[in-house]
Amino acid sequence: MAKEIALSHHERWDGSGYPYGLKGEDIPISGRILNIADQYDALRNLRVYKPAFDHETTNKIITEGDGRTMPHHFDPQVLDAFKNAHKQFEEVYERLKG
Repeated sequence: MAKEIALSHHERWDGSGYPYGLKGEDIPISGRILNIADQYDALRNLRVYKPAFDHETTNKIITEGDGRTMPHHFDPQVLDAFKNAHKQFEEVYERLKG
């Protein structure tokens, strides 16, 4: 499963991801789930090319888009699950941040 996730978590539901340009159901469910978790983590943490965003901003970017990250990049069912559980993402992030 680790190999599957490593190879698929940057694929996007609309086919615009990498490394293979997989689309929709062709992306393993593990990759579709980790895609949104990885995006949340990347947005919450400082990167050399962007500041760290708070939970509210991160949630808005994932659910509404900002031009780079768009809702149609995610499996609609996984996105719905994120919308229902986004507060839990915040709680886990706050508890575990270093």
